[in-house]
Amino acid sequence: MEKKISSYETMFIVDVSAGEDATKALVEKFTALIAENGTIASVDEWGKRKLAYPINDLTEGYYVLVNFTADTQFVAELERIFGITEGIMRSMTITA
Repeated sequence: MEKKISSYETMFIVDVSAGEDATKALVEKFTALIAENGTIASVDEWGKRKLAYPINDLTEGYYVLVNFTADTQFVAELERIFGITEGIMRSMTITA
């Protein structure tokens, strides 16, 4: 079966209540995962920001935006991993 490579943009919000080191570790974990399975065009760390609405009683999160190209099957796996990783508050991946 032929692999379909597309461009994607993913944004994820990391819980900052665990501390700065844990936040950086999660950002590095996901950027490394994307780099292993695709090609990263850019990583834009927006930093700690106030959320528009509380998520699990938290009002701040660390925003990260990553533009990359990868196989469509990897994107489904990435979303699954976002969903089961403790410390990821929200994530969204769209076709760029």
